[in-house]
Amino acid sequence: MSENLRGSLAMVLAMAAFAVEDAFFKFATAGMPVGVALVMFGLIGLVIFVGLSLRAGEAVFHPAVLSKAMILRSVFELGGRLFFALALAFTPLSSTSAILQSAPLVVTLGAVLFLGAKVGPRRWIAMLVGFVGVLLILRPTPESFEATSIFALLATLGFAGRDLATSVSPKTMSGRQLGTLGFMVLVVAGLVLVPFYGVPAEMPALPAFGAVAIAAVVGVVAYNALTVAMRTGDIAVVTPFRYSRLLFALGFAVLWFGERPDLMTLVGAVLIVGSGLYTLMRSGGKIPSGSKP
Repeated sequence: MSENLRGSLAMVLAMAAFAVEDAFFKFATAGMPVGVALVMFGLIGLVIFVGLSLRAGEAVFHPAVLSKAMILRSVFELGGRLFFALALAFTPLSSTSAILQSAPLVVTLGAVLFLGAKVGPRRWIAMLVGFVGVLLILRPTPESFEATSIFALLATLGFAGRDLATSVSPKTMSGRQLGTLGFMVLVVAGLVLVPFYGVPAEMPALPAFGAVAIAAVVGVVAYNALTVAMRTGDIAVVTPFRYSRLLFALGFAVLWFGERPDLMTLVGAVLIVGSGLYTLMRSGGKIPSGSKP
């Protein structure tokens, strides 16, 4: 099996696992406050990643965890995770997942603004088309706009900032150490939400608790598969398979949650994915960069 095929299969596995994680977390928030669900989710994943680091004989926390790049990464991930949890809890899975696919476009724009990247007119047009797709899903008119849709947009901005910070973070940190840091941020994000959404008067029902546990375990699998994918094969070949996440998410949205995405949502999703794929092809699958920061 070629390196490109292995990397592509790992990326598809990661995206399928992330879609499963999202679906189970959304199910869990129907039976417990979103803040409590996020804290539980983060703690379970944190314990798993700490155990993996100890098993590998490495430090749980890399010395670079307090570097400027990693602190900035954690701040963006905190915002992204916080708003993504709210989006999963209160908005349709189909539209949330579609909006999230615009993250590579936001990363490209951020690279232009903050990393000195150079982008040609055709990629500017592609980014504009992608953002039109986002607007079709959000529908920012007084008659059809839902304020909760902003959660997915803010989550996308947070994740894009995280990815930009990751691109300049120390390369010596293992995927396990990054996972530990990421799930710690999840716990903090949940604690931020707890005062707003409260805590249950009694232990959550077993299905809700089980859903959080499954989401966390599958999330660890997804994170590790993504690490393998990005370190195997040609990144220009592997990266476009990120968009398979939307297909899995739409399947869960329709079959599990009974959602019926309308035509504008589907058209918006096609525009986002199409423009994102074009942007990735034009950039060779990499985050654009100018001079080294």
